[in-house]
Amino acid sequence: MRVVLDTNIFISAVLGGRLGVIMDEWKAGKFTLVISGVIASEYLEVINRTKFKISTREITAVTDYLLKTAEFVTPFETITAIKADLSDNKFIEAAMAGNATYVVSGDSHLLELKAYRGISILTARKFIERLKNTPV
Repeated sequence: MRVVLDTNIFISAVLGGRLGVIMDEWKAGKFTLVISGVIASEYLEVINRTKFKISTREITAVTDYLLKTAEFVTPFETITAIKADLSDNKFIEAAMAGNATYVVSGDSHLLELKAYRGISILTARKFIERLKNTPV
């Protein structure tokens, strides 16, 4: 299964709690994380914000794992499906370029689409349910 995680989901998964299972399942190989350079830059900018109080050691570990295991893609098409927040389109662009099955998001603009060209846009809760029902 190939997946693009919106930044809010990625950061929440790193922080643990109920979305920590997404990070665990990624590390267990249940899905391939698909990202573009723009998404990776956003992940790294946000994870370094002091308000999250993530230790330098953990940031380094997550960054190293991300760079080693995520599949980087170069979007081949500019998508404008989300007009209310054009910056959200980068997740759909990466999903298209990486033949992703899902975009996982907590962002209402993305979730309102529900799907785009065969790519399902899911909440974290629905994605976790799918992960539970998917063999490795």
